[in-house]
Amino acid sequence: MAQPPPDLKIPSSSTTVSVRIIDTTSHISGIPTSIFMQPDIKGFNTLTCPAFSFLIEHPSKRSLLFDLGVREDHENYAKRIVDQISSRGWKAIVKQGVREQLEANGVSGSSIEAIIWSHWHWDHVGDPSTFESSTALIVGPGFKSAFTPGYPSNLNSPILESDYSGRELRELSFDQGLKIGNFEAFDYFGDGSFYLLDSPGHAIGHICGLARVTSNPNSFIFMGGDACHHGGEFRPSQYLPIPDSISPSPFDMKSSTPCPGSLFEPLYRDGDGKKPFFAIARGEKGVAHDADEAERTIEKVMEADADDSILVAMAHDESLLHVVDFFPKYANDFQKKGWVKESRWLFLKDFGEAVGH
Repeated sequence: MAQPPPDLKIPSSSTTVSVRIIDTTSHISGIPTSIFMQPDIKGFNTLTCPAFSFLIEHPSKRSLLFDLGVREDHENYAKRIVDQISSRGWKAIVKQGVREQLEANGVSGSSIEAIIWSHWHWDHVGDPSTFESSTALIVGPGFKSAFTPGYPSNLNSPILESDYSGRELRELSFDQGLKIGNFEAFDYFGDGSFYLLDSPGHAIGHICGLARVTSNPNSFIFMGGDACHHGGEFRPSQYLPIPDSISPSPFDMKSSTPCPGSLFEPLYRDGDGKKPFFAIARGEKGVAHDADEAERTIEKVMEADADDSILVAMAHDESLLHVVDFFPKYANDFQKKGWVKESRWLFLKDFGEAVGH
């Protein structure tokens, strides 16, 4: 029996923002799953994934970007990052930068008030220098002391001085006494339309976003960054156990024949399928800055994910490619379009070999 979704106690508001999910045209491959999650599951050894950015537009005409994906000229990252990508055999292809996409679809890059980095990793930071100096760069707690000055002043820094030079570098402090579920929260516009959420663990200063996209009834888009890298890190849960019948089938979305949930029982980490398939990778392999904290963040994500009025969108969730409408289209009507239920179990396709499908 599933537990009812917890009350996240999101403050009431009638103000909403418009959100457009940007497929940054980044295609990332060759990164082993074992550095993010455990246990190993047969046939699912590497991540091949997109990277999403989010355009948030407030009724006051103030606009934000949440993450930028991979920069087109990724050979120009800080030397530490270039060496890391090369030595580990990771690959990234980018067809078009975020600013190019905006301008090509009638959104002026100069209208962006701020770029929010979920965290400092190379597949999220993009190239802020393509935006005006009037565009601020917003980062999470602990960022400045850990990473500034950037490269080349600090040869070991993973970020570039040019990412923030000449613009405001604003580090958040979650001291408003506000909580959304169990997340410490920051009300960006001060009207309940868009929150930033303290979500440490994966990286120093990691933050998520929560945008109210409809009111009466409320619905929200949760911008997860790298709080999780795969749906199997936060599903199933005590709130969302694997259903007896999964439709659409993760192996054939166009088929009217559902997939039996029992097919995945051999992969459960517990007896009743109410724990996610994966836990955070630990030890020498794991890349999480603080694995214990990362697990606590995932528990908070699971609480948000239990609510059908919240679309949880992780930055690299490949399954969303097949469901959502991307920029320049809007995502505010995701609930009417059924994106939450349609996408929820599509990640299970990655377990096809493990379950003999």
